[in-house]
Amino acid sequence: MIFNREFEFTLPRGFIDSQGKVHRKGLMRLATAADEVVPMRDFRAQQNPAYLPVLVLARVIVRLGELPEINAGVIENLFTADMAFLQDMYRRINEMAGEPVVNGVCPQCGCHHRIPLDFNDLKTFS
Repeated sequence: MIFNREFEFTLPRGFIDSQGKVHRKGLMRLATAADEVVPMRDFRAQQNPAYLPVLVLARVIVRLGELPEINAGVIENLFTADMAFLQDMYRRINEMAGEPVVNGVCPQCGCHHRIPLDFNDLKTFS
């Protein structure tokens, strides 16, 4: 069975670097057990369990725009809308067997459909 291990995304707002450049397009990979266990040893997560998602996302986001490195500092400086988007994406791609999909029903004929999720198909906030 071949399945996708990396998923492209486009952030709703984007990360703004020190030069003012906005980075919105990225790539997230499926998490491993180590991605969830190793950050638990970090003193920041031990002192504040709410910091754990920052560390996990820093491990599984492979690319964000043209940034040379993704680390906890990058994730810390995301807008809350982007953080919520990435946490939801993480949950969806890691908790579903196979490709991430949503179940839908056609309002006209009542047929049930499995619709693949596209994490790039977002409207930009103004």
